[in-house]
Amino acid sequence: MRAVQAPAFSLDQLRIVQRPVPVPRRGEILLRVKAASLNYRDLAILAGTYLPNLPLPFTPASDACGVVEAVGEGVSRFAVGDRAIPCYIQGWHDGALTFEQRSGGTLGGPLPGVLQEYVVVPAEDAVAAPAYLSNEEASTLPIAALTAWSCLMEGGVKAGDTVLVQGTGGVALFALQFALACGARVVALTSSDAKSNVLRQMGADAVINYRRTPEWASAVREATEGRGVDIVVETTGTSLAQSLAAVAFGGFVGVIGFVGGYETPLNIRQLIGPMVRMQGIVVGSRARLEGLIRAMSRHNIKPVVDSVFALDDITTAFHHIKSGAHVGKVVITL
Repeated sequence: MRAVQAPAFSLDQLRIVQRPVPVPRRGEILLRVKAASLNYRDLAILAGTYLPNLPLPFTPASDACGVVEAVGEGVSRFAVGDRAIPCYIQGWHDGALTFEQRSGGTLGGPLPGVLQEYVVVPAEDAVAAPAYLSNEEASTLPIAALTAWSCLMEGGVKAGDTVLVQGTGGVALFALQFALACGARVVALTSSDAKSNVLRQMGADAVINYRRTPEWASAVREATEGRGVDIVVETTGTSLAQSLAAVAFGGFVGVIGFVGGYETPLNIRQLIGPMVRMQGIVVGSRARLEGLIRAMSRHNIKPVVDSVFALDDITTAFHHIKSGAHVGKVVITL
């Protein structure tokens, strides 16, 4: 089978190699990968900043949808021919996440990634792909969709709330779609008029261009009649100070990403005085992913796929994400 291999922390050194097709052992399934979606995490790993001690070479990416080609002994959860999605954090079925699961159970580093024609995973660490989604669409769910869903669930989203999303990446657009489905209003940040139009067409109630308005927290408060938003889906990281200035009294800030960097100064009084709840969000369990899929199916929510690349064009696909030009998810077909 063909597999993408990174011999160094460099986008431009990715190469396609030949490997034996793995054989499922007891309790495992063999997936023929049909589509894989890329995340900013993959880009950060390839830059050498996210998992700098990851042994080389490695196969990148964690999110995929495929068809079950074979099952190991004792597997009853899936049958040959079923479509399945591996969970990003292997072993996290429900309840609280453990340190061991978080540090050692993630696909695409430290576990081998999904940019290969076949992967083997435990049957208990995969979910059935929703029938109404294509392979490309279903491949976007394990990190981006589930992270957005978990943020809103942890924030206690309800009808009438206002949610702030940042940008037009996968997590932001999923959060916008899920918030609207829950009856919430959405304020969105973006950097261009073209992306502003997309956000408005998707249902955002207010869109703020953060390049024109660098101190956008005041604009968010103006858009919410001075109250602020109930939930912030914080994907930038370095914008935390402004997110805290934009959130309502007793509101929630879900810290998800680090697109802008890993460090930022904070005024602690922004947390204490208005009793803001801030929480780091790490995707979700298998049970939460299954719940998300039920909710998406009920509302017929379809992922926004920006572009689809062939496996041979993997370097171009990663550079497309790095450019920030994408709207939604970037997907690889195998």
